[in-house]
Amino acid sequence: MHDDYLGLLPDMAVFVRVVEAGSFSAAARQLGTTPSAVSRQIGRLENALGARLLERTTRKLRLSEPGRAVLTRAQDMVSAARAVMAVPNEFMEAPRGLVRISIPNAFGRQVVHPTLPAFLARYPEVDIQLVLTDRDVDPFDDDVDLVLRLTETPPPGLAARPLLRIQHVLAATPAYLAEHGTPAHPRELARHSCIYLGETPDDARWQFKRDAEVATVSVRGRYVANHSGVRLEGALAHLGIACLPLFTARAAIAEGRLLQVLPDWDFRAPAYRGTAWLLYPPKRHLAPKVRVLIDYLATQLAQ
Repeated sequence: MHDDYLGLLPDMAVFVRVVEAGSFSAAARQLGTTPSAVSRQIGRLENALGARLLERTTRKLRLSEPGRAVLTRAQDMVSAARAVMAVPNEFMEAPRGLVRISIPNAFGRQVVHPTLPAFLARYPEVDIQLVLTDRDVDPFDDDVDLVLRLTETPPPGLAARPLLRIQHVLAATPAYLAEHGTPAHPRELARHSCIYLGETPDDARWQFKRDAEVATVSVRGRYVANHSGVRLEGALAHLGIACLPLFTARAAIAEGRLLQVLPDWDFRAPAYRGTAWLLYPPKRHLAPKVRVLIDYLATQLAQ
């Protein structure tokens, strides 16, 4: 194998052109050279590799088995070269076009959606399509540019940018707590009406930690809902103590309509926990429309 592969890069590119054009003469016309010059380059590449790449017949060219393997890799090289040439445009052109982003329902509705009108005003040539779903979307398989996923560990094979750590709280109205009492310890939740997720049995087993002390309590209640916005409304209707993502409960707590329960305990929610990550294919150079949305969301959610 020839060690000076850099000197063979032009020959590899010519080899791709010959195969794609279908003949030496057609490739020569496209390259602005002569068929004999093209033939010499292919011969030099074959000599360096020690393998015949093209079987030359009077009617057409036919790839040998080594030729097919070399073609695949050489085409990758040409594609990479085209991508390199496009880099300046990626950084110079204004962001424009459609960005499709998949986001979990409640997080998308309550956290991301309110920030997007300002983004659209800032970037008038960028459009956004929100795909609100709680299933795990794959940016390769589901034709989206970005996936926002709540997880402890982002999946391998994707670029991942952390946005926001998800916190959960327990909250109830002042009226409910005045009538039924305010729990001072997690075990007291067993005698309260609790509003929980209800998708699996573990959703009714609430876990807590405070310093070295841990506690697990099985809760029950008359109202169960697998949507945080509905659980919020249930709590505001005095139906009990609800488990809520902080982003869902923050405004009601700040306004005094809800009071946080057991605030000195770390409540480990059974679901919808972890960090909000932006996931996308690991490209070295993102399209401007995608890059500005990533940066915008990172800034907004950090606030």
